[in-house]
This record gives sequence, C-alpha cells and structure tokens, in this order.
Amino acid sequence: MRSFMGRDILSLKDFERQEFTHIFGVARFMEDIARKRRNVDMLADKTMVVAFYQPSTRTRLAHEAAMHRLGGHVTGIADAKMTRAGDWYQESIKDTVKMLEFYGDVIVMRHFKQGAPAEAAKWASVPIINGGDGWGEHPTQILTDFYTVWREKGRLDGLKWLAVGDMRMRTMHSLAYGLTQFDCPITFVSPPEMSLTEEMKAELKNYSLDYKEAEHVEQAIAEADVILVEPVVQPDYTQARQEAGEHGFTPANYKITRELLQTKAKSDAILLHSLPRMDEIPPDVDITRWSRYWQEAYNGVVMRMALLGLVLGAME
Repeated sequence: MRSFMGRDILSLKDFERQEFTHIFGVARFMEDIARKRRNVDMLADKTMVVAFYQPSTRTRLAHEAAMHRLGGHVTGIADAKMTRAGDWYQESIKDTVKMLEFYGDVIVMRHFKQGAPAEAAKWASVPIINGGDGWGEHPTQILTDFYTVWREKGRLDGLKWLAVGDMRMRTMHSLAYGLTQFDCPITFVSPPEMSLTEEMKAELKNYSLDYKEAEHVEQAIAEADVILVEPVVQPDYTQARQEAGEHGFTPANYKITRELLQTKAKSDAILLHSLPRMDEIPPDVDITRWSRYWQEAYNGVVMRMALLGLVLGAME
C-alpha cells in the first residue's frame, strides 16, 4: 500500500480497496480523541490553509475543527471575493497556490471549477485536499459516509445502496467511484435531466460497478441497506456563489418521508444526507431509527482528522 504522507486527496478513483480500510482504522483511533472533546498535540507544528472559493459550512469547519483537535493551526480564505483570487485581478490557481504553500503544510480547496484542486496539486509542494470541485468530486464527504456505514454495519461488502438526488453532483460521482472497490450494488434515482450522463455510465461500466437506475424511490427502497440522499433542488455548482431566491419543491419521487420509511424500508436501513437539505427529508424523519446524518456530521470531523494525520505524516 502506498504511503499517505505528502499525498494529495483529489479523487476516489485514486484509492485502492485496502486504502479505504486503512483510513477507517485511523479514523477509529481519532474517534476516541473527538468523542472526549479534547485537543492533542499531534499536529502542533503544522498549519492548514483553507482556500474556499464556494460557500461551505460542514466541509470547511470540519477540516478546521479536525486541525484544532490535533493541535494544529489554521489560516486561509472562506470567501474568494475578499481576495485577489476573486476580485478584479482574478489571480490564477497556479499563482495562488504557489503563494499559499508558504503559509502552511497542507491546503484544503473548494472551487466552483471542476479540476481546480488537481490543477493546484500540479504547482503545490504541499498536499492538496479536494473539498469539492464544481460538478467533479467530493472525496472527503464520501469517505465520511463510508466510515459512518462501516461503523454502523461493520462492513461495506454485501450492502445494497440507494442513491437519490442529482447524479451530476460531486458527491454522487465520488460515491460511485468509491463503491467500485466493494461488493455493493447500487440503484440511482433521479429526475431524467439529472440522471447519470452517458460518459459517466461508460466510466462506471469500465470500473465494473453493479448499478441500475429507477424512476421512483419507492421502486428501490425496500432492498436498500443504505439510503444516501442529496437535493434535486439546488444551486449551480459551477458558480462561485448564488444568492437565495425562488425555488421549487422536491417531487414525491425523490423524497424520503417518515411514512415511506415505515412502510417500505428495511428496519435496519441507514439514511444518510451530507446536508444542507431542502424538503427531500422532512424534519420528522430526524428522530426515527433510520436517520444517521447527525452521526455523519460528527464523523466528518473524525474522517478529516484521519486524513490530516495521514497526509502530514503523524500517522502511518
């Protein structure tokens, strides 16, 4: 297995099966630190730079909280409009990261342009972690989801997945790529205009992913061990920012209601959502036995602790 020290975390296409297992083991170690709500000095001599060109709540703050839990330091930008990268100058990715690498030991980047973190990795001498790139990928979120399932079920192999939402989303791409390393059949449910592209289908066939598509969540929920939901009502991820405005509601085909779970879902199925949500999961689902999205949020810090410890060489 390749060492994670100094390694970029850009795409789950880059991960082999045993590397997932190794990361889960490191995250389990980190969980003991996070649960006690204490900070250690594991990364006391390290600084993380966040470069976020798009809004973020969980991804940015989870990385920052993870760095603080490990005793490290944090600097960076949460709004590119307040920097030379986002104002009149429109500073290039190359120029920005060649500067930022002098300010810290690892850079976490979210960008509206697909491939921007990979472009940054070409020029940076420090590890780049992809915090979401346009419609590209979101590897740390899906690693979080996999870890949540692994902790709940003790395995990934043999579990049937149901993914509901916009299949153009970066989380869905990382999910599909990650599942190619496991024996996990998956059903995708999305509006026709948000379904898997022909290019994506060809790629998943090449990776031998066992998948199928359905038109309505009711057609697939009864078989699912894991239900992962994303909005079908959402902003354009190719834009740096979109202000709140008028938007529609989630059609019934793509909603996970309490009644649907009670009448159709397995009693021990796990319901995940990376958040934020619109109306695709009503609030009354929160207190049911299926919901795990708050545990998922907690594990988001744990997983980022593991990744930072690995790429910065504090963990083997």
